[in-house]
Amino acid sequence: MSDSPMGTSRAVEDLLRACAPQVLGILVRRHGQFEACEDATQEALIAAARAWHDEGIPEHPRAWLLAVAQRRLIDEWRSESARRRREGESALLEAATVPDVPERDDTLDLLVLCCHPSVSVPSQIALTLRAVGGLTTAEIAAAFLVPEATMAQRISRAKQRIAAEGAEFGQAGAGELAARLPAVTRVLYLVFNEGYAATAGELVHRSELTLEGIRLARLLRASVPDDGEVAGLLALMLLTDARRAARIDADGSLVPLDEQDRRLWDAAMIAEGVQLVGGTLGRGPVGPYQLQAVIAALHDEAASDADTNWPQILALYDVLERVAPGPVVTLNRAVALARVHGPRAALDLLDTLDADTRMTGNHRLHAVRAHLFERVGDIPAAVECFETAARLTRSVQEQRYLGLRAARLRA
Repeated sequence: MSDSPMGTSRAVEDLLRACAPQVLGILVRRHGQFEACEDATQEALIAAARAWHDEGIPEHPRAWLLAVAQRRLIDEWRSESARRRREGESALLEAATVPDVPERDDTLDLLVLCCHPSVSVPSQIALTLRAVGGLTTAEIAAAFLVPEATMAQRISRAKQRIAAEGAEFGQAGAGELAARLPAVTRVLYLVFNEGYAATAGELVHRSELTLEGIRLARLLRASVPDDGEVAGLLALMLLTDARRAARIDADGSLVPLDEQDRRLWDAAMIAEGVQLVGGTLGRGPVGPYQLQAVIAALHDEAASDADTNWPQILALYDVLERVAPGPVVTLNRAVALARVHGPRAALDLLDTLDADTRMTGNHRLHAVRAHLFERVGDIPAAVECFETAARLTRSVQEQRYLGLRAARLRA
């Protein structure tokens, strides 16, 4: 461990995030009441962040956190409104001065609980980041560019909703767990995507979210090592994040994939991603994350844009569109179609998305169309589409990139 203040701070942060779901899982398994246990865990994490930075990491950090969180529960249950109902239980808790820390890791059960179907997707994401990721409400609010009070309210409502539904921790059987995995993987992918391509604000990407998505995907895979789609999700994240350093130039401007300096791509992440997804193929039905990971691997393994195997990528998008149809898949397929059969064919395909209300206000549809119009030489149409895309995106960097492309064509 580094002795520098920055190294110590990072070590404390990593350790707290690793311990957070374990401590919360122990508390919820012992006492139920997810909301109270989650609040107590958060207070323990905040106390640890202060104390460990000043005094060093204790010999048994998880036991330290568990003891503090239990004391917070006792304090809460001793409050005036809860004194009579909780006296007996708090006395029992207080006797456990040195908590018994079981070896069981409840992270998967927590993920499943946070992705309860009664909770909206935005709330599932926020709750997962706080309960499983160990992020504070302020950190989550900053990542999604909303006021802290708004995020706190969202998380609180999610916990109340789960309690109202009577969802209990750790009761998901194998069948229910399998049924919830798609929701869990979707939430993790949304967390990652928001980090890799921030939808709003000044930053191109938010590495705290991409790294957290990858960390949680690793945890999930450790829990279900034979699930091909979970392995595919982790591979997709690694193969995508491997390009992060090349996405912006020295001025902080966006660099499109075909213009990126591939020497900046992370070879270790690419190798791990390729190995992961390669190990899943041929072992069962291929799902959308595996297909997208294979597509990402074809991009990452090409020595240059010219060397990219676009016909194979297009064939994979054809399969993906049958396995998991949707407008975003069609949009991405149009990009591959343009490289194989030309921009006119891709423009015709994009026309099929105009009536799809899910694409209303989506700047990427106009951005892709702008690039295609530019390739066929229809400059006025390209300029109009670049400007429309720039108006629709909430990302400052994308606004600059798209606005600059329009300005260059007008010149």
